[in-house]
Amino acid sequence: MRVYETNADQCVLPGIYMVARIDGRSFSRLTRVVCKFDAPYDVRFRDMMVETVKHLMQCGFRIVYAYTQSDEISLLFHQCEDSFNRKLRKYHSILAGEASAKFTSSLGQPAAFDCRISQLPNQELVVDYFRWRMEDAHRNCLNSHCYWMLRKQGMDANDASKHLLGMSVADKNELLFQNGVNYNDLPTWQKRGIGFYWQTVAKEGVNPQTGEMTVTERQCVKVDFELPRGDALDELLQSLNVAGE
Repeated sequence: MRVYETNADQCVLPGIYMVARIDGRSFSRLTRVVCKFDAPYDVRFRDMMVETVKHLMQCGFRIVYAYTQSDEISLLFHQCEDSFNRKLRKYHSILAGEASAKFTSSLGQPAAFDCRISQLPNQELVVDYFRWRMEDAHRNCLNSHCYWMLRKQGMDANDASKHLLGMSVADKNELLFQNGVNYNDLPTWQKRGIGFYWQTVAKEGVNPQTGEMTVTERQCVKVDFELPRGDALDELLQSLNVAGE
């Protein structure tokens, strides 16, 4: 019977960059109706997503860089990652399961994620991918703040959506400004998302044989709430050695 299970197996070719995008399923209802998180942003939800990303970076795959905004997570694999012979079904199921389990544990309510893999042939497209997701974060941030400002002023969901339909970015910024919100002053993590990467830190300890103080180096996950944009983001990704050399 194994052939019926493996017949459609697809594997990513060696040397191709893999980026997993993991999205929350029905999270609008989960966050607004079931858990009643603050809108448009709630630091409790943010922190649960942060812990979920940190868990994914340490669940058995070589992750070079990770990114989260809203209810989505992107993971950039080491270029030489070859777990499960790069079978897509294994990556999809394991990552969706790990994210769902960790977030459910943090939230105390059932939560589910799906997963897909982008196969990118060069480093330039890797950078473009993360620029794309950051631009989506910017768009979501502006729209969400405008929408929920109108809702809190008494508009229902339909009217608030219609009011924003067709408005330019400049008009939305002006709408916020006229109501006491300067978009530029909003937290960077809301406008650009949050980045994660490994960094080497020094840790003091005691040599158990000599009793002397020692300093060792260890790798830990850096959570970056102040991500740069544009060329500075390119430089950050390049500094993380996304080529896996």
